[in-house]
Amino acid sequence: MTSSAPSISRLGTVTQELPAAWRSGIAFVAVGSAAIVAGGLVAAVTRPTGFEEGPWVAAFLVLVGGVAQILVGGGQAALVADAPSRATLSVELATWNLACAATVIGTLIASPPLTTLGGVALMASLVVFLAALLKHGARPGWVRTVYVTVVGFVLLSTPVGLILAWVRHG
Repeated sequence: MTSSAPSISRLGTVTQELPAAWRSGIAFVAVGSAAIVAGGLVAAVTRPTGFEEGPWVAAFLVLVGGVAQILVGGGQAALVADAPSRATLSVELATWNLACAATVIGTLIASPPLTTLGGVALMASLVVFLAALLKHGARPGWVRTVYVTVVGFVLLSTPVGLILAWVRHG
């Protein structure tokens, strides 16, 4: 009995058959998915452990570390005509995830300067994403509109979050 679903042993072959631009989004989807799971785990232990920052950390991991990363990284892969360079993808992935880590750590240790560093790095990452989209030719349509809306929302909401961090811990 054969199955049309890819097996684990065929996973490498399956990813190689995807268009190069689509393959460029795999790391963002994988890391973003892991952040969503981590956020769920944080949410699960928050009440039993009395983890005061737990709800915020869980929401941030799920929404920014997970959903937004998948939409921005995966969206770029779906929109560009040709994949950005490995260097560009590495900068995007590293800055996004280091920004998320700095933001969470800054919140946990009540350090607005570290949280601000994370927010600025996140905004810088979004600029790199937008520049790559412009350089590699974005396909027109509703996906591009959603992509730009998500990027714009994260760009505009980051300063709001930073102001709240300073008000709360500054």
